[in-house]
Amino acid sequence: MLSNLKQNFSHLFEDDLIAEINQVGNLIHVTEGDKLIEIGDYLRSMPLLISGAIKILREDSEGDELLLYFLEPGDTCAMTLTCCLGQKKSEIRALAELDTTLVMIPVQKMEEWMGRFKSWRNFVLASYHTRLMEMLDTIDSIAFLNMDERLVKYLRDKKNIAKTDVIASTHQEIAYELHTSRVVVSRLLKKLESMGKIALNRNSIKIIEL
Repeated sequence: MLSNLKQNFSHLFEDDLIAEINQVGNLIHVTEGDKLIEIGDYLRSMPLLISGAIKILREDSEGDELLLYFLEPGDTCAMTLTCCLGQKKSEIRALAELDTTLVMIPVQKMEEWMGRFKSWRNFVLASYHTRLMEMLDTIDSIAFLNMDERLVKYLRDKKNIAKTDVIASTHQEIAYELHTSRVVVSRLLKKLESMGKIALNRNSIKIIEL
């Protein structure tokens, strides 16, 4: 685990902090689609991503989901931090977007390191800022973009996260994450296909030019 930590966090943390993370952290591996955090959970640890990607979702009163943002290697989740430090129930759902490796840090160490390590304090504050900007970007997309523009942005984001031109998602899964209907998603995907922007396959979408 130590080599993975150094590879992903040596530019952020001093050696002493990385050594402590290696000592107290719990290295776990999850596969694509696995649920890491559920709405209503009490969180006792926070994640540091080594590889893969995690998507963070909100749910409305009717059970429909909205994609807030993705976490990538070197990231953590500010909403997880808030829940851990405030001992509050989670208000988000976290699912593995790809096969993912992460280190779980006990909440007690998070608080201790805030006082002991300037690099940790800076990392936490930067994480809050990054996640806030991503949530504002999501709000802007909902408020100011048409659904076809939101869909294009979504496909671009998925491509960048997965680092592949083939997006392994069904129309229904996309509809859930964009908080719209499958019919709307299917119609807009067909339109993009007719424009030569994408190619539709069974349970996947190949991005040609977006």
